[in-house]
Amino acid sequence: MTFDASLAETLRTFQALAVIRPQIDRAGELMLATLRRGGKLLICGNGGSAAEAGHFSTELVGRYAKTRRSLPAIALSADGSLLSCIGNDFGFDTVFSRQVSGLAKPGDLVVVLTSSGNSANIVAALHEAKKLGLESVAFLGRGGGKCAGLATCDLIIPGESGAAAQEAHLFLIHHFCRLIDAAFD
Repeated sequence: MTFDASLAETLRTFQALAVIRPQIDRAGELMLATLRRGGKLLICGNGGSAAEAGHFSTELVGRYAKTRRSLPAIALSADGSLLSCIGNDFGFDTVFSRQVSGLAKPGDLVVVLTSSGNSANIVAALHEAKKLGLESVAFLGRGGGKCAGLATCDLIIPGESGAAAQEAHLFLIHHFCRLIDAAFD
């Protein structure tokens, strides 16, 4: 794909975000409500989505654009020792659901990122969230895949490009960080 074609595809994807604006607003409300009541965000993804999960959690625990109090968020993909332990002992499909089971408290929010929507460990994390009575937000791509409909709020990025979906996920992460910055001192 040429630079121009890639840029055009990404721009089309970003412009199409207006179609899911109600879901974007709902996801922001869920995040703000969780943090306001003292809950934490448990964020997970694989590969590039794992990097975005880590990015999101660091913006909350550290800072985004302004200095404010630290907010509770954990990237479930960040601890290699824990991931290899769970993967070895229970299977890779459980690396996130097992952490949700052990770390989540009532009032927490599970946030998943997957450009395909078909990662078995993400599906399992959403099922575990539901089993525990937790709300969840799913950043999805390519029609949502197997994850579509499993979360409290789906953010299904329009289009078929996994790369453009990940780019849109990062844009939305920064959007939510701006909302959170404005709500907390």
